[in-house]
Amino acid sequence: MSEENKRVVLDYVDAFNRGDLDGVCQTFAPDALIYGVLGWGGIEKAKPIWRDLIDCFAIRLHVEAMIAEGDEVSVRYVEHGRSLNSFRGGPVTGQGYEITAMEWFIIRDGKIHKRWGVRDTATMFWQMGLTIP
Repeated sequence: MSEENKRVVLDYVDAFNRGDLDGVCQTFAPDALIYGVLGWGGIEKAKPIWRDLIDCFAIRLHVEAMIAEGDEVSVRYVEHGRSLNSFRGGPVTGQGYEITAMEWFIIRDGKIHKRWGVRDTATMFWQMGLTIP
């Protein structure tokens, strides 16, 4: 079970790294809850945030460590990106960033049912020469 659940999370990471928002959403159950830096909600609330992150910063996640027990999977990433498009009306600097990010998932029936994500947004924006909106 744990290995299958890790595969679900790796599919999510792969879709995110490809910029495939539909693929990201397909890894989630229809009633999934997503908790992150900008709040929490279902897929429809997370989707525009993810679109902005993908389009504005070309985020790429590199899995550094992953552990699984039962229906829970935890991942530590090195996250890379670059200021390529305006994020929420801010400037574009072209500068890159590298931070540590972590996510915790609850997987049921081959889908993500809950996901918590944390990243050091202050450092991310500082490295790109941006102010937090």
